[in-house]
This record gives sequence, structure tokens and C-alpha cells, in this order.
Amino acid sequence: MGERIWNLQKLFNLDRGIGMETDTLPPRLLAEPLQEGAPKGMVWKRDELLKEYYALRGWDEKGVPTTEKLKELAIH
Repeated sequence: MGERIWNLQKLFNLDRGIGMETDTLPPRLLAEPLQEGAPKGMVWKRDELLKEYYALRGWDEKGVPTTEKLKELAIH
């Protein structure tokens, strides 16, 4: 049910012109290196992460739910 809601929300936003430019992290996370853990010193790479995130969600490279994903969730 949660995945259906998430995809419906995405479709709603896309219909209103809210696209991938808003799928981002706070500026601080994109500019300041991480301070601890295995990725210490690294900065989040939005574009690379976004591609992977979209693929995991079953969306295309622009963040649009694919026809296959919508069929899987019975959203028509």
C-alpha cells in the first residue's frame, strides 16, 4: 500500500510540473564532506544516487514511474 501511495504522489507531482529537479538533498549534504564512517571525507553525489534511487523505485531516468511499475501496483 505504501509503495502505491508513493507512486501516486510522484505521478501527482509530475502532473503539476514538479520533476526531478526537486528530488534532491539539503545543500549541506551536497557540499560538506561526511565527517565519520566509511565514507568519511566524501560528498553525496546527487546525480549518481538519483539514478540508482529511480531504478530501485522502478522509475525511468527522469523519475517517472514506468508502465511496468504502474501495472505491478495496479495503477492505471
